[in-house]
Amino acid sequence: MTVWDDLVGQEKVSAVLEAAARDADALVTAAAADTPPPEASRMTHAWLFTGPPGAGRNQTARAFAAALQCVSPDRALGGTPGCGFCDGCHTALVGTHADVNTVAAVGAEILVKDMRDTVRKSFTAPANGRWQIILVEDAERLNEKSANAVLKAVEEPAPRTVWLLCAPSIEDVLPTIRSRCRHLTLRTPSVDAVADMLVRREGVEPGVAAAASRATQGHVDRARRLATDPAARERRAAVLKLPLRLDEVGACLKAAQELVDAAAEDAKQLAEEMDGKEAEELKTALGAAQGGRLPRGTAGVMKDLEDMQKRRRTRTQRDSLDVALGDLTAFYRDVLALQLGSRVAIANGDAEDALDRLARGSSPESTLRRIEAVAACRGALDRNVAPLLAVEAMTMALRAG
Repeated sequence: MTVWDDLVGQEKVSAVLEAAARDADALVTAAAADTPPPEASRMTHAWLFTGPPGAGRNQTARAFAAALQCVSPDRALGGTPGCGFCDGCHTALVGTHADVNTVAAVGAEILVKDMRDTVRKSFTAPANGRWQIILVEDAERLNEKSANAVLKAVEEPAPRTVWLLCAPSIEDVLPTIRSRCRHLTLRTPSVDAVADMLVRREGVEPGVAAAASRATQGHVDRARRLATDPAARERRAAVLKLPLRLDEVGACLKAAQELVDAAAEDAKQLAEEMDGKEAEELKTALGAAQGGRLPRGTAGVMKDLEDMQKRRRTRTQRDSLDVALGDLTAFYRDVLALQLGSRVAIANGDAEDALDRLARGSSPESTLRRIEAVAACRGALDRNVAPLLAVEAMTMALRAG
């Protein structure tokens, strides 16, 4: 099973990246032999992966990183880069390869202090891999200072360094950065392709896989979670019942509080799983004995970790809310489809009774206003409006129609 098998519905992109990985071998060989590189190479030092949520931007970039670091003996015989089994592939895919550095937004932005060490490392030679690879998962969250730091590194990269940037669209990245990258656009996988992946890779029952894929409209990560996590299915069911509960002001406020509380609980669970482990690992790295005091002068390092974890909890809560808002948008889109007699497949077939009831009891115009209210809530959260205020305003607008 090669690294390209992890990409759902991205056959054209996989072919381009596989060809680039083959050419990358020739560049490494030429550098080792101190000979001129091939003139016509499909490999370049910076790549930009864009596509809608769920298309697998980060997975595609990581698969490419694994192919570049692949050390399979079959490659010398013309084998496909990215075998998926060798040490280079495995460590790159799981995030432990010494020469694959991942940068992801912890809070609303990627700060320059989060990029400083990574940019510095991009100018060093790879420790034991073929390439020094910098993977920026949320390039759209680079602020002005951190984007400028990346620009300087992309303008004059080290000979064996590759930058892999991921963003929803090309407009989300500074023109000066994207002009120095090779751009690849991913598409939303088909519902059938995602369902097939869930059956083959996750062992999900075909009926459950089809329902999860249809409900998430081809969003690979959400479909996987919905198909494999009963708690995620329960949260989605609660969200889909919300539109029928908004008959009074008190019910609107209660529903908003429940949505925010559910998102906070998600963030708390993630924090419980990760924060304690990270703190203990850092204390050990700083030389603290088990259960003992920290060495003098290291309190500031622990404070930085706590600040990072706090920002991550805030972002996790907002991401969880965004999933719920996406479910609401899909629900009202189905209502609109029924009202207009559209032949578009209904995503939320398991909520057909609620869809029919709302479709009969409201007009297409009011449904469109409700979709706009959900979009406005998402925009408010992006602007760092307090989650409860944003969601309360949305539920009141949904009630008004």
